[in-house]
Amino acid sequence: MAEAKASTPTANPAVVGLAGFGLTTFILQLHNLGLCDIGPVLALGLVFGGLAQMIAGFQEFKCGNNFGYSAFVSYGAFWIALSVIFLLNHFNIYKSSGTDVGYFLVAWTLYTLIMWVAAMRIHGAMALTFTLLLIGFILLDLAHFGFPGLTRPAAYVLILCAGSAWYMMAHVIYLQVFGTDLLPVGRPWIDPAARQRLARLAENTAS
Repeated sequence: MAEAKASTPTANPAVVGLAGFGLTTFILQLHNLGLCDIGPVLALGLVFGGLAQMIAGFQEFKCGNNFGYSAFVSYGAFWIALSVIFLLNHFNIYKSSGTDVGYFLVAWTLYTLIMWVAAMRIHGAMALTFTLLLIGFILLDLAHFGFPGLTRPAAYVLILCAGSAWYMMAHVIYLQVFGTDLLPVGRPWIDPAARQRLARLAENTAS
């Protein structure tokens, strides 16, 4: 009985974390483009992008995945914090100016920069997702510090980021359901093994 229990496969929490991150990011950008009001953003920011993504992160902790643990818990907290800022502004409890939100986003840009470097070592799709996220954050930073016209370009970049996150989610789900890699995620952008092969090739050529 103990052996059967030990061999039982566990689900990948990334399928929830990526879904919550992608969907909430997508809806916020629709709001930034003027296509929907703030209500759906708040609901998703608190429940799906926030709480559900944080739960996925805590499950990544059990899997021993430091990257997933940090990313899902942190970005889940980001969505909850952003929703709280919106709510406090709406009810005039504690107003955050555009500059206040700008510094909030700058801090998250710096965190994303750290994760971006690690993402390039995982696989291509992860590197692309974090590259788009980093660009989106930088554009939003600039939009809050004197260049409001960059909000729309940032929205388009972050919609692509959301789509890339969903692609990774679909990759994991389809791989299990269909038993084959229908949506390959690509090689890491930083590949020490490739550099080692090039070094050996250079040595052989020199000799």
